[in-house]
Amino acid sequence: MDLDSCMLTDYQQVIHELSERIVVAQKPIRILDALKWNNRVQEQFFKDKFKKLPMVDSSYYLENDPLQFDPLQKIEEFHEIDRSIRRKLGQYSGVGGIMQRMCREYSRVVEMLLARGTPKFTEISQELYGSSEDAFHIGAPTLKDLASVVSGTLENIKDQVATKADIKSYTSEQTVAILSERLGAYFSDRTHVRVELSDGILADASAGAERIKIHEGLKFSEREIRVFEIHEGWVHLGTTLNGMSQPVCTFLSKGPPSSTITQEGLGIIAEVFTFSSYPGRVKRLTNRIKAVNIAENGADFLDVFNFFREQGLDEEVSYQNASRIFRGSTPDGGPFTKDLSYSKGFILIYNYIRLAVQRGLVNQIPLLFLGKTTLEDIHILADLVEENIVTVPKYVPPQFQDIAALSAWMCYSLFLNQLDLQRLATDFKAILH
Repeated sequence: MDLDSCMLTDYQQVIHELSERIVVAQKPIRILDALKWNNRVQEQFFKDKFKKLPMVDSSYYLENDPLQFDPLQKIEEFHEIDRSIRRKLGQYSGVGGIMQRMCREYSRVVEMLLARGTPKFTEISQELYGSSEDAFHIGAPTLKDLASVVSGTLENIKDQVATKADIKSYTSEQTVAILSERLGAYFSDRTHVRVELSDGILADASAGAERIKIHEGLKFSEREIRVFEIHEGWVHLGTTLNGMSQPVCTFLSKGPPSSTITQEGLGIIAEVFTFSSYPGRVKRLTNRIKAVNIAENGADFLDVFNFFREQGLDEEVSYQNASRIFRGSTPDGGPFTKDLSYSKGFILIYNYIRLAVQRGLVNQIPLLFLGKTTLEDIHILADLVEENIVTVPKYVPPQFQDIAALSAWMCYSLFLNQLDLQRLATDFKAILH
């Protein structure tokens, strides 16, 4: 639905105007751009033969990556939007509550950026993205425990599942061509969705507003390209386009940290549900949890760099992975914990889907793709759909469009979760050898 083709009610117009204020206010905030280290840091680290910590301190960020806005004015801008939401929509408005939380999160993001290179940076990062030792509920295992369990399992199956699909035989240029064709078919009504090369990203692939960037100069396997298609294309790009199509709640096209956890979790769960994930991918994600954990417990950049080398990665890749953990911080400071979002989001969303099936709320599951959503907002968004304030998502992965098979899967999952795997291992001992 387009604003030019419909008339908004007075209520919808107020929501739209407040939403647009958030969209405009967050525009200059580019979290990852403000945290990354430049190539000179890496060059010096390699010249020092991996023996000295990278030369990054709090002054480094001020000199090399100054913020493109006045942080104190930006915080006050979000506070003023927050006050306007309260005055115009009331204290208990569902959509108002979502927008107020976004204002508070963006204010904390600005405070985190102000704290680059100081201990407070990690403190706010843990508040926004979580810690490796956070519990999912009382007595539950933590992400650190997940990494330990999964690592042990991966060790048992190593070298047993590799095929030619794991061979890195496609150049970056070939990868761009393949993804352009596949995503052109998926987003068949969008002529301006682009896949392009980039040498300015830390990740292998990254999704923007209407394009996907592929790291130039690398080679990729068929499995990796499939993951890019699902994770960056179907999920990240799809939810962005769904959010941009909202006629009233335009804020759904933008994502604060809480939606990052949902976004990355959706990406991982879509990989799993399409059988696109693979042990190498899982190992990469669990290694990020381990790296964040040891950094939270005092490890410095050299320790984390050597941890990745011990996992069989070369010096270049080990540096890139370690710098992901310490970007925004200092090499002997605490970590940036965003890389926990993938596994944390997966666990939260998987259990949300199981509970939605158990409680007969399966129709809410596709709403995860409305835009840059947050799990805690899904019930409010469902009400907003009923009120014609939010439109249903257009781009939804096939596995989430027809939720019959997904519901059947989760019905079994609810029962299987009650079985004691250790007890079964003892009983199955005779046939598991």
